[in-house]
Amino acid sequence: MTESKKLLVTGGAGFIGSNTVSRLVDQNDVTVIDDLSNEPDDRFIRRFIGRGNFRFIKKDITKPRTFDGLGKFDLIIHLAANSDVKKGSENPDIDFKQNIVGTKNVLDFMKNGGCSELLFSSTSAVYGEAAVLPTPETYGPCMPISSYGASKLADEGMITAYSHYYGIRASIFRFANVVGINSTHGVIFDFINRLRADGSRLDILGDGTQAKSYIHVSDCVDAMLFLHSRSEKTDVFNLGNEKMTSVRKIADIVVEKLGLRNVRYEFVGGVDGRGWKGDVKKAQLDTSKVSALGWKNRHGSDAAVEKAVEENVVSR
Repeated sequence: MTESKKLLVTGGAGFIGSNTVSRLVDQNDVTVIDDLSNEPDDRFIRRFIGRGNFRFIKKDITKPRTFDGLGKFDLIIHLAANSDVKKGSENPDIDFKQNIVGTKNVLDFMKNGGCSELLFSSTSAVYGEAAVLPTPETYGPCMPISSYGASKLADEGMITAYSHYYGIRASIFRFANVVGINSTHGVIFDFINRLRADGSRLDILGDGTQAKSYIHVSDCVDAMLFLHSRSEKTDVFNLGNEKMTSVRKIADIVVEKLGLRNVRYEFVGGVDGRGWKGDVKKAQLDTSKVSALGWKNRHGSDAAVEKAVEENVVSR
């Protein structure tokens, strides 16, 4: 899919970023920019440091002049962002700075000749509480209910504008909930940690009926590369699975994989059955567009969750 290319991965030390680097580093020249604000350290990419075809730059892409002197790239994979939706609900400034300002700086670097091709990680949260499920890429108007979703929608608009102005070809991917190895927050991460602290009970935010489409990170990374290689213009793609998995089902899977019995579920906190303000209660993406282009995930929604739980149980 992608070989012998000079690649820049923003947020490359994080969850999806580190999986992307692992997928690409053997056959490409990879530069990672990450300020480690979402991670405790560089542990997910440390094994690549010292390779002749790998460079790690600890910098904040929201700062001016971050990209000065980096040279030119064949492709930028822009994954740097505040990915913790709950954190943004507590302080929307985080999403504005990390997601909007950071993306604008990436685009300015591209405008000035740094690169002409972009993969961008957007989110299903741009749709808000969609009246149509499964939700197609053509659904509108998009009315996000979180600052995270709003910031990503703003990013999409800037990307399409810069594409029109400066000839950038961008593939914009609206992710379902991505799960898998190296994740550092989210429902699976939280459930595992809570049950390891107390295997007799599990606090669950909301009423447990929240249900979303989940995609395994390996499918997510491969889908991005596959679809960009088959796209000839700036375009938007949903990445997810046909079915949804409920929060309660995730709890059941975690309990089973940890080998626990008789765990008491306590439904606490939340707003109107949601985990927090801005949490979309039901999210299911229409993936017929990517299917028509020949893409098929290896793991369905439930299977993605099961694999992610197994990976995160073993890695901790």
